[in-house]
Amino acid sequence: MAAPKTVGVLALQGDFEAHGRALSQAGARPVYVRTADQLREIDGLVLPGGESTTMLKLLNIENMKEPLAEFAREKPVLATCAGVILMAREVSHPVQECLGILDLAVERNGYGRQIDSRIVELDPSEDFLSRTGAGKLEAVFIRAPVIQNVGPKGRVLASYLGRPVLVEQDQHLAVTFHPELTSDNRVHQLFLKKL
Repeated sequence: MAAPKTVGVLALQGDFEAHGRALSQAGARPVYVRTADQLREIDGLVLPGGESTTMLKLLNIENMKEPLAEFAREKPVLATCAGVILMAREVSHPVQECLGILDLAVERNGYGRQIDSRIVELDPSEDFLSRTGAGKLEAVFIRAPVIQNVGPKGRVLASYLGRPVLVEQDQHLAVTFHPELTSDNRVHQLFLKKL
């Protein structure tokens, strides 16, 4: 039996521990990443939810922004909520610096403020279901960004209110909700298949 893949979870800010638990349940070995050197030791990386401007400041303070972008050009990244904002090519409301790895235009807090948080059931695409198993996908939205535009390389795997909320581009997954906050770990399982 093959050894479990080692997946980093960016642990500068945000809900990184819940991703660690979800990765363990999906069969990976999570590592909490706080330095650029740790990126050399992992097979893939999770960019968790949190506060994207704070995460960006901390990436700059820790000199991790360019190493992170370099990592993402070569290896898989699962970006959730604020992680999607960091990985996008364009961010609005307000305009914010981003890494430009994913061909997505994103509006911050597009579904509303904290009080507008919600849990919904999604009907994922047949492509998602064929690779992960049947059933609706529970999605927790907390100050979630809205994906306004998906470039030609992106494939929408799930939508909510007519907007993409789960997008696959090359080796990456962009998820505007929080899959780590439910018992359904199919998003994490799909990500592990990319490693």
